[in-house]
Amino acid sequence: MRHVLHGAFLVSLVLASWLGMQAIHEAGHVLGALAVGARVENVVLHPLTISRTDVAPHEQQLVIIWAGPLFGMVLPLVLFAIAHFARCPGVEVFRFFAGFCLIANGAYIGLGSFARIGDCDELLRAGAPLWQLWLVGIIAMPAGLWLWNGLGRRLGLGREAALPDRPVILATFAVLFLLLALGLYVDH
Repeated sequence: MRHVLHGAFLVSLVLASWLGMQAIHEAGHVLGALAVGARVENVVLHPLTISRTDVAPHEQQLVIIWAGPLFGMVLPLVLFAIAHFARCPGVEVFRFFAGFCLIANGAYIGLGSFARIGDCDELLRAGAPLWQLWLVGIIAMPAGLWLWNGLGRRLGLGREAALPDRPVILATFAVLFLLLALGLYVDH
């Protein structure tokens, strides 16, 4: 039973991290659009798609586009810092999530620039220099891996590993289900 619970926890942690990363990334685009007075036309968070935010054309496109990945990396770091300094139970989950968001957004912007996918293509078309995209990737991906370093044991991986406390596991499941519900609700 312990192995099943552990496996379910790890799967829910990764899925919640993916969905949470997308939600925070898109929230960054929405906040960027609101900050410059642009109109948000659509937000897609469906769990079976890649998230996206459609914004009406605006003269401050770079602000709107950069707000997604930057907010998507900074907010999880802030949440982790708060959990760390408040000595919250499950701080390892916050640390995992912050690392996940750094790696995902860093890879998306840094490596995605080569194929000009999604935000990368929009950033380049709006005038962002390629080196900025690479710099984000070069900083964010290693920082995310650094946050993950040594975390496995606290997430129940390896010898002498300890499974997180049951309330942390249950909270992770709850967050996953809330993010699934949010994704289905925001799917317009």
